[in-house]
Amino acid sequence: MRIISGKHKGKRIIAPKNDSIRPTTDFAKEALFNILNHHFYFSELAVLDLCCGIGSISFEFASRGCNNITSIDQQAGTLKFINTTAKQLDLNITTVKSDLYKFLEKTPLTFDVIFTDPPYSFTDVQFERIVSTVFKRNLLLEDGYLIIEHAKQTDLSELPHFEYSKKYGGSMFSFFSEE
Repeated sequence: MRIISGKHKGKRIIAPKNDSIRPTTDFAKEALFNILNHHFYFSELAVLDLCCGIGSISFEFASRGCNNITSIDQQAGTLKFINTTAKQLDLNITTVKSDLYKFLEKTPLTFDVIFTDPPYSFTDVQFERIVSTVFKRNLLLEDGYLIIEHAKQTDLSELPHFEYSKKYGGSMFSFFSEE
């Protein structure tokens, strides 16, 4: 895994071996951040990275100047890795060990970007629950995006608040907003 841009551009991060982790590919990550770069000033963002895994997306936001990042995962080992790496690179990332639904249902925080990369085995019902909770609880700030990374075989276009999807290799990013 490497950081694509920002103050740590090109920095390779050696992640711990974990078969259940599927980091966003560099190709897909670069494409995603090219889209986001046209919509946001990274230094002003509040970001939630759900199912953050080893923190690939969190590190990318932080390297680009974002100072308000909350990373959620259920695995203590991956969160420890994120905390150690963030400290070494002097990046401001807050980690929380939690189930994604419990966090969404209880958090008092709001965000400009909510990114989630749940297991590709998630069902339509599980994806719908993420979308409905985010919008029912008004967790997005004005002009914010919920972005779900999922397998290209999964179609989320029928869910409420869907805007568009972009395909990169075997991955898709589906964008949702209040508009």
